[in-house]
Amino acid sequence: MKLNELSDNKGARKNRMRVGRGIGSGKGKTAGRGVKGQKARSGVSGIRAYEGGQMPLYMRLPKRGFNKPNRSSFVEVNIGRIQSAIDAGKLDAGQKINAATLVEAGVLRRAKDGVRLLGTGELKAKLDIEVVYATAGAKAAVEKAGGSVTVKGGE
Repeated sequence: MKLNELSDNKGARKNRMRVGRGIGSGKGKTAGRGVKGQKARSGVSGIRAYEGGQMPLYMRLPKRGFNKPNRSSFVEVNIGRIQSAIDAGKLDAGQKINAATLVEAGVLRRAKDGVRLLGTGELKAKLDIEVVYATAGAKAAVEKAGGSVTVKGGE
């Protein structure tokens, strides 16, 4: 089988009906919209939410939640990603690793409000890393490799 021989199953694709093209087409004159009235006109979309004067469902339900306008946004990085950067020679395991060094090495695109260290992956290098937040698994992995995690500010 070749790519140019691929095709849909019979009946999987159906041609769209061209409405309003004469009586013989079966969808002429009113084009399947019935007769006159608001729903027969174009541009009426909000009518589906109208419930005959009764308070609409979306207005009956209570408003919930709140979006904090100045909420902090953090960048997440896995220890496996840091290890691959060290293996590639982009990061020096000997020096202190923080948001600025991770951006400089190309591990992160931007630091935003800080870095969150996550524990996915395997870490072999001894690191001294400074982040805003670190999961328990990430801390354990770094300390197991002989390094240390400094959690500063944030949250």
